[in-house]
Amino acid sequence: MRLLKWAMVVLLFLPLAAQATVVRLQTVLGVVDIALFDSEAPRTVANFLGYVNRGAYNGSIIHRSVPGFVIQGGGYIWDTGVRQITAGAPVANEFSATRSNLRGTVAMAKLGNNPDSATSEWFVNLADNAANLDNQNGGFTVFGRVAGNGMAVVDAIAALDRVNAGGAFGSLPLTSVPASGQVGPSQLVMVSAATALPGAGTASDSERLFNYLEAAFPQFLAPASQPTAAASGYTFRYYPATSAYIGTANGTLYYLGPASGNAIIALGSLAGWLAVSAQAGY
Repeated sequence: MRLLKWAMVVLLFLPLAAQATVVRLQTVLGVVDIALFDSEAPRTVANFLGYVNRGAYNGSIIHRSVPGFVIQGGGYIWDTGVRQITAGAPVANEFSATRSNLRGTVAMAKLGNNPDSATSEWFVNLADNAANLDNQNGGFTVFGRVAGNGMAVVDAIAALDRVNAGGAFGSLPLTSVPASGQVGPSQLVMVSAATALPGAGTASDSERLFNYLEAAFPQFLAPASQPTAAASGYTFRYYPATSAYIGTANGTLYYLGPASGNAIIALGSLAGWLAVSAQAGY
């Protein structure tokens, strides 16, 4: 629990970021939250959310991994076999030098020599790729950044073994390499669901905070996206994999679980933690 308290102390001294729309990718290796740059890249964000909201990324795969460069998804789905996601109209390029392709940023993939060809595919930058990706094909539009503990999951994906399955799957990451050579969903890096988390005006302060804590501290609160409940004056979520509760009451954040010896402990003020979560874009 000292980890949680130190995080609050450190982050409270950072400048606040504007609250973003956050999209949660539930991957086979854990949660990746993406805080979107709503006002900076509005057309690209609307395009991405269009695929999210119609469920196009549910059951999709991470089909490309180049360690030290990017992991890429949003192009293919498992449906009794791998097939392409049905793409909508291309979105006009919104590259800006103020949103460089730095580690942890998320950008749209596109066709060569066509700046305005992005549709459904996106990638996460594993390193500072600004010198390369900011200066070719009109620049690659960064429209969000990985939030919470998501880069640990992204790095775990990038560390997986890869195989050359041909075509778009020339650097396909696998959770395990099958002896038979037949790759199925149990070996693929699946994105089981992609959902936009409720934001300002639609989620309570407690829910926004819980969403942040799930992404920042998955070792204590798993699996993520548990339902919110209320009882005995607490608003809370229960996490069956870690046998833990996180809750709020009377302006205070509380934890109950193995890390506290199964005793209810106070972690600090709700207002202080909301400042932390807002700084992270939640």
